[in-house]
Amino acid sequence: MDFRFNFFPDEDGSKEPSAHRETEPCSPTREHQDKRLAETKVCIKAAKEHHIPADVSKVLENKVLETASGLYYVNMSVVELTCQDGAHEEDIVSKSVSSHSDLIPGVYEGGLKIWECTYDLMDFLSEAEIQFANKTVLDLGCGAGLLGIVALRGNAEEVHFQDYNSTVIEEITMPNVVANCINAGNKADSEDDGKNIKPPSKRRKKSECLPDKLTKCRFFSGGWSEVCQLLLSSSKPCSKYDLILTSETIYNPDYYGALHDTLAQLLAKNGRVYLASKVHYFGVGGGTYLFEKFLEERKVFRSSTVKEVEEGLKRFILEIAFKDST
Repeated sequence: MDFRFNFFPDEDGSKEPSAHRETEPCSPTREHQDKRLAETKVCIKAAKEHHIPADVSKVLENKVLETASGLYYVNMSVVELTCQDGAHEEDIVSKSVSSHSDLIPGVYEGGLKIWECTYDLMDFLSEAEIQFANKTVLDLGCGAGLLGIVALRGNAEEVHFQDYNSTVIEEITMPNVVANCINAGNKADSEDDGKNIKPPSKRRKKSECLPDKLTKCRFFSGGWSEVCQLLLSSSKPCSKYDLILTSETIYNPDYYGALHDTLAQLLAKNGRVYLASKVHYFGVGGGTYLFEKFLEERKVFRSSTVKEVEEGLKRFILEIAFKDST
């Protein structure tokens, strides 16, 4: 299945947005967002926590593993084929196929693909030598969960994964995390990138403990505001996050309010958000400059560009922190 958002104005994605778009973005107001969401009758999914089964091998059943950037991940095409039978209540694969789109607001938010800004952010985290040890990390809008896995391998204290769709969490994120934790002592060789690898054939007994790194993970699906409420009201204590990693999540201006408020409620006082984005998302309307303007108007966060990628449509990595943080 090969669909996409209409992020690019042409097939090769080489055309840049107009100067007017870059220099004078029109920031969405809260009233505008509420009106747009009401008009489209988007029903945001409720929050849910997902738990890894005691027999972790079940998570990797019928999965084909590949490698990229030293990490294991499930073959997305195989997942799409196995999910087309309607076994999952969300049925996002068939809905994506029928609509010829990687974005159906309120239904499917693109988590079945690994978008290029994810690799941009992974490269930056390595180049900048961002430290994860003893930190709590949230991979927000995680999709494949590669950013959270990088943090996990960097000895983060806790890593939480959130995606809008439960199908993505159960069929992609969780298997990727399990595969990398089980194979933690056998890091995927970058020379083997793209090769298919069989999941571990030996079943773990239900009485066996989960690998240590898996005990540091929690998985959530649902809208940002809903997951935020679940975390803050949970009987299981959840400290605020030292680092929030997020990629390709500012494509839709209608979601900026929910994203902003989620960051404001979940980020630790001196924490940092690292956000990867394209300069503009054609056909959807969001982009880096528009989101920066939105942040300026809210006067809660400060942001700075820590990396620019010039290949194709320009892409950015933003560092975001509270205005009064150190």
